[in-house]
Parts: sequence; structure tokens; C-alpha cells
Amino acid sequence: MEDFLLTTVQISGERENSLLNRKMIFRILGILLTMEAMLFLVCMGVSLYYQEADYIYFVYSALLNAGVGGLLILGGRNAKNIVTRRDGYCVVAFTWLLFTAFGMLPFYISGSIPSVVDAFFETMSGFTTTGATVLDNIESLSHGMLFWRSFTHWIGGLGIVFFTIVVLPIFGVGNQVLFKAEATGVTHDKIHPKISVMAKWLWTVYSILTIVETVLLVIGGMGWFDAVCHAFGTTATGGFSTKQASVAYWNSPFIEYIIAIFMILSAMNFSLYFMCMKGRFGQLFRDDETKWFLGSILIVTLLIAVSLVLQNGYGVEEAFRKSLFQVATLHTSSGFGTDDYMKWAPFTWVLLMYCMFAGGCTGSTSGGAKIMRLLIVARNIKNEFRRMMHPRAVLPIKVNRMAVSQSTISMVSTFILLYLACIFVGWLVYMFIGLGTMEALSITVSSIGNAGLAMGAFGPAYSWNALPDAGKWLSSFLMLIGRLELFGILLMFSPSFWEKR
Repeated sequence: MEDFLLTTVQISGERENSLLNRKMIFRILGILLTMEAMLFLVCMGVSLYYQEADYIYFVYSALLNAGVGGLLILGGRNAKNIVTRRDGYCVVAFTWLLFTAFGMLPFYISGSIPSVVDAFFETMSGFTTTGATVLDNIESLSHGMLFWRSFTHWIGGLGIVFFTIVVLPIFGVGNQVLFKAEATGVTHDKIHPKISVMAKWLWTVYSILTIVETVLLVIGGMGWFDAVCHAFGTTATGGFSTKQASVAYWNSPFIEYIIAIFMILSAMNFSLYFMCMKGRFGQLFRDDETKWFLGSILIVTLLIAVSLVLQNGYGVEEAFRKSLFQVATLHTSSGFGTDDYMKWAPFTWVLLMYCMFAGGCTGSTSGGAKIMRLLIVARNIKNEFRRMMHPRAVLPIKVNRMAVSQSTISMVSTFILLYLACIFVGWLVYMFIGLGTMEALSITVSSIGNAGLAMGAFGPAYSWNALPDAGKWLSSFLMLIGRLELFGILLMFSPSFWEKR
């Protein structure tokens, strides 16, 4: 299934077990920081368009990025054109950290977010498409800052490194190892033998979804600026809004339905859209993961809607709409809000916590444990019961009529156990620093699942500003490991990763 991910760059057995190719790592990181500098210039243009003085802070940030990027490129001169798997993991991890550290500069040096920890948290939340915010007066930010805040979602949506797969070949840098290190999900559907071509097709789908939603939101009554920013957040399943009240600000059923639908579309496997573009529409309706995902959303939405009608006095249409939106925003790991679900019946909180944990589909911009993994675990459990009755039976686990290998089942089981272990440790740490039981658990699940909303004092009616600084650093770390599917970051904490063997 993953044969097409084998690297096309030269990797010898001796080199694979040697020290890291530091010069190549410096070179790639330098190129990426230079690219971020160019992205700052886009935001500078937005500030100039709205005649705001904040444009100068994007100029300063771009110059700093370009300067450091240039130094890294110089440090990578004469690098051997070899990228091992260990090099790939280092590039991915340091790319997200450097993009966040330099991406927070406009917020910090402009005074829009005067605290280092808050600026880092907000930027990490943006790039990892989490959507949690520490801001209590979002409307006070300039158009340029608001655009950059939403733009971080869109950049991080399909992955910073995935985006550069299209660009790096220009510089003679091998790219498939970087894709392997960044995209560590259960499956990666082979839609084209060349990863660079696949990346271009997926970015095309990503862009089309963004443009179509933008136009629909404008038709629904949003201004162009707000529509673009919300389309960035929706397509990336991020959740940053330009308003403190989020989507509830517009009080528009049309806008709520549009954003809910596009959150769901963006949380489905993007390779299926590519298949549809090739005329293979049946692939979308036959996909097991998609059916499980949509079925889960429908069941939870109906259960909560019934509760809202019977226990909260909502009208039928309003109950369905509010339920659908909140289920969609949490099941897709977005962070938008239209209602304060902390005023709903307590049993609905459990259902919403499940949505945070489950997340969306593999091959999408969403977070969470992913439906594909839950599907495989559920079918494995079913098989174990059947095996107790028929010990000698051969009972393969099938997804889309194809047998899942034992190595994949083992990998999925290991991931789920590690995911739960990280949640448990994070839960304990948050309670240790003073959070209540429900708040601690929900913030942990939300951070590692990149969901953006939590429970209690950190629910949709509040920001995460009240979180202690230690909690913000922890959340930033959980966002990062959740975005990179745990192994890519945690592997680097293993001493053997750095050993020369």
C-alpha cells in the first residue's frame, strides 16, 4: 500500500545509519523560512490595502525570516543531495517549530499579542489548525493581523512540508522522504505515482473548496474579507474567526449551513475528490471510512437535536442546525461556534467529547484519532469475538473490500494506545497545575485532537486566556504532536534516534 512512498533520492544502507545530513537539513529549513517571508509580504499587501500602519511589522518579520533563512541556506552549501528518513523527521519537526517561532513575530512585535507564550500559542494553534485562541477582543486586531491569523490555518491545513513538495524539486531536493515524515496517517491513497504531482492535485482540490466556499459566504451576507478568512479556517478545519462571537456573530442559518457542510467536506479524504474529478464518483460512495464518518455525524446530530427540542425548548429546524454545526465543528476538529453547548444537557457533552476524540478521515485536514483507525479497531474487536466461537477460522479485517495487513492492525492498535496514554498524562498534568477534572480532560483531548474547543470555563463562550502559562506551553506541544500524528515528534525523544549506528 505504501510502496509508492519509497524515496527517489539516493539512500544507501550505510548513509541511513550514519549521522544526520545537517547541511541538507539547514538548506531545506532555510528555503522554508524564505518562503514564510514571502507569505508575510502577502499580509503586508492586505494591511496596505486597508491603509493600516501594521504593514511595517510584516516587513520586519519578513526581513528577519529572510535573514535567518539565508544564513541557513549558506550553512547548507555543498550539501549532499541525500535525505534519509531520520533527516525527514528532523526537517518536519523543526519546520513546524520554526514556522511557529517566526510566525508569531507580527503578533508580538506589533503588540497585538504582547506575551511570548500567548503569541506562540496562537500561532501554533493556527498552523496546527487547532483554532483555540487566547484573544478576548479579536475585533481589535487589524485586517493584516486577522488575515495572517487565518492564513496560518490555510498554510498548515495540508501541511507546511506537503506544500513545499511542489517547490523543493526546483532546488534539487528529494521530496518523498519529507512526505513520508509529515503524512504519517494510516493510509495514503495512490492517486499518482509522483508525489509532487499528487501534491499539486490535492492543492488544487484544496483551493477549489476554498474559493467555492468564499463565494457562497459572500452570497450569504459576509464581506469578502470575512468570507476569505472563514473559508481559510473551514477548508483547513481550523476555526479562527474574525469575530469574538465566531460564526454566531452573523446569526444567519444560511452561513451556518454553508460552513457546516464545508467543514464536513474538508474532513473527508481529499484523494476521493481527485477520483471524482477523474469521473470515478462511485469511489466516494463506496468508501468505508466516509460512510462511517457521515453516519457518525448523522447519529450524534440527531441525538443532540432531539435533546435540544425536548430539554432546551429549541424549534426543530434550529435544534438540527445548532446540533449539526457543533457536531461538525468538533467531529472535523474545527473550532467555530454558533451556540454555547455548556448550556445543553450534560449527556450531550459526552457525545461532543467523542467527536473531539474521533476526528475526521485520513487524507484530510482534520485532526483526532481518525475514523479509519476506529473502524479498524472496531472490526478487529468484532473478529476477536467471532474467533472465540470459531478458533480455527481465518477472519481477515477488510476495509473497502481489501484485507488489512497485520502490520497495519498492529500500528493502529499501538497508535490508539499511545494516543490514550498521551491524553491520560496531559489530563494529570493539567489537574496538577490547577484545572478541574472536566476542563483538564477536555483541553487535553481538544489540544491533541486539534479541535479548538473544550468544556467548562474553556467552552465556546470563552477563550483559553485563563489557562496558566505552563498549560499553554503544554497545549502547544500537544497540538504539535497531534498534528504530526504522535510518532513523528515523539520519535525524536528516543536516544537511539540521535545515535550513530
